[in-house]
Amino acid sequence: MDYLRLSAQFLDLARARGVRLATAESCTGGLIAAALTEVAGASDVFERGFVTYSNQAKIDMLGVRRETLDVYGAVSEEVAAEMAMGALARSQATLAVSVTGIAGPGGSEHKPEGRVCFGLAVNGQPAPIETVDFGAIGRTGVRQAAVRHALNLLISALS
Repeated sequence: MDYLRLSAQFLDLARARGVRLATAESCTGGLIAAALTEVAGASDVFERGFVTYSNQAKIDMLGVRRETLDVYGAVSEEVAAEMAMGALARSQATLAVSVTGIAGPGGSEHKPEGRVCFGLAVNGQPAPIETVDFGAIGRTGVRQAAVRHALNLLISALS
């Protein structure tokens, strides 16, 4: 896997810019945090990670509004945005990335397997949010693709 290379690249960029990172993960279950902390010395950049798999965890740990979950569902850009902002507000980080999606199996016509929403927040402000449909590539495939995509988003945010 290219996690190690991507993680090291992000950590070098973040270190050079004095950035501290928090992650807010749902469908990836902490894999982004694990990929980053696989690199020795990550502690000077990686501040903390939130694994908020359930809706209640998103509410309790990140301050996602129940109304947002009820109206848009957990797999939505609106929830991804609130997750990223909540991670910033509840940490000492200056940059946060969030991930929420349907790794599978399953999904629906409106929210198919492989759909993942990504959020970024920088210095207390929301940054662009995006949704990627990785397709029905299997649970492991979706989770791995989401980690790679999140790391690339972080690299792009600092480049």
